[in-house]
Amino acid sequence: MMSRSEAQSWSLDIALAQGGFDALHPEGKNTLLQLGHDPADFDAVFAQVKSGAMLPKAWSQVAARAESRAAHYERDGYARTAADLYLRAAVMWGRAQYSIFNTRDPRKAALRARCDHCVERIGALRDNRVQRVAIPFEGGHIHGLLHLPEGKASQAAAVILGPGMDMIKEDYLYAAERYYTSRGMVALSIEGPGQGESRAGGLMVTLDNYERAISAYIDYLAARPEIDATRIGMFGISMSGYWGLRAAAREPRLAALAAYEAVAGDFLTIFERAQPSFKKNYMYMSGYGDEAAFDRDLRDAMPLGALVADIRIPVLMGIGEFDELTPLEQALACYQRIRAPKEMRVYENEFHPLGGVAAEIFRYGAEWLERALNGDPALNQPGRDVRHYLQRDGKIVDGSANPSWWLGADPLAG
Repeated sequence: MMSRSEAQSWSLDIALAQGGFDALHPEGKNTLLQLGHDPADFDAVFAQVKSGAMLPKAWSQVAARAESRAAHYERDGYARTAADLYLRAAVMWGRAQYSIFNTRDPRKAALRARCDHCVERIGALRDNRVQRVAIPFEGGHIHGLLHLPEGKASQAAAVILGPGMDMIKEDYLYAAERYYTSRGMVALSIEGPGQGESRAGGLMVTLDNYERAISAYIDYLAARPEIDATRIGMFGISMSGYWGLRAAAREPRLAALAAYEAVAGDFLTIFERAQPSFKKNYMYMSGYGDEAAFDRDLRDAMPLGALVADIRIPVLMGIGEFDELTPLEQALACYQRIRAPKEMRVYENEFHPLGGVAAEIFRYGAEWLERALNGDPALNQPGRDVRHYLQRDGKIVDGSANPSWWLGADPLAG
């Protein structure tokens, strides 16, 4: 039987043809800029795209241009210019290979090889401060990129950078340097089960193995001589916000969590009401071909429910008022179940990508984590419950994250 995602794939093609990327992810371009995409590259890609099938070609063609320029500057000894261009190429090669949902397709492997080559050149041009990581895990491997600060780090704080379901570890190349290693912190951008190279190697996501993978990454970080094992936090967006909340409830060594756009609701919204690509992707990540079995085994078992009440570390959550994947009421209900020191920020008129505030959330999440990991007593105070509603006009409502237009009527009060 044809799955919903396959039967409705035509709707995504119409959206791309009529409205481009913004029709799929409102203001999402701004978020991709925080992941290292140059605006000119982005525009060049989507000037070519009228259907989903065109994405791998468009991404790869523009990636090849950036990589060619990078090789030119590297040959002439301009290391920083070359590294910047290799980064642009790497994130685009990564997008190209992501768009092929078949691990046996040789084109996916070829595109992945170009991405890996660009990352290797970035590491070489940055004094080996970007390193590949492969960790044996439950019969397969999980893969990450270790990002080190300049100079010799000692007892540094470390942050795990968790990707959303449609992201890969290379998507954090820019953010890791801009927001973490520049501050003397170590960053580890990861791929959990079902993602990127981990999925290509046959490792699929289950209901609970992603949080075990986070524990394996903590094992790795804690053993590194540069890192203070008591100061390891996590920054997660979208599904990694969800996985981060699961890990925070079960992994005592995780010291702080910033979770933006976390899928914290009923999972009917993301898998039955949102764009069909979300369910298609997660079925691929988990290895399911039978939609009914997927719904029974995963979809219906994924909601966080009371699990978050077990969290004992400081938590920052942020979400758009009109997030397409988690209704705001459900995100607030999840937040209320957390009994640890916590903070909630709701951004007026924002959708899932949080594109209108992308630069703000990446910087604030990093700074908040730095303070939390350094033991800031204000963030670690028992009973802390800080809520904000951030309006588009710049005004901020303190004390409540409920939208002003609710007029004080709280849907969770009953």
